[in-house]
Amino acid sequence: MSMFRAKKLDIGCFINIKTIRDHSKRKAYAQFEPERQALRYIIRNTTLPQRTRAEAQLQLTQMHCYTRPTQIRGRCLLGGKGRGILRDFKMSRYNFRMQALAGNLPGVRKASW
Repeated sequence: MSMFRAKKLDIGCFINIKTIRDHSKRKAYAQFEPERQALRYIIRNTTLPQRTRAEAQLQLTQMHCYTRPTQIRGRCLLGGKGRGILRDFKMSRYNFRMQALAGNLPGVRKASW
């Protein structure tokens, strides 16, 4: 597990243990993604022998859980919150509202109709 910890904190946002862990998961995912895709291709290829496909399946299941895409969670850049995140701005709803009202987000206006 120590091999998946970030050696250098180049996160550029609010830092707590959850954001550090999420950053480590993102780096591990990016590093092992080609290997995972190759194994998944082997598993789905029905022209290959069953033994080869089973070995690929075993290798895929034995990979660390940080290499899975489902482990990555969108977090707020300003507060590190993990819920209520607007993907386009990578901010929580509250921080998005405060930044928009302050005029710090270009192209975002308060709605009025």
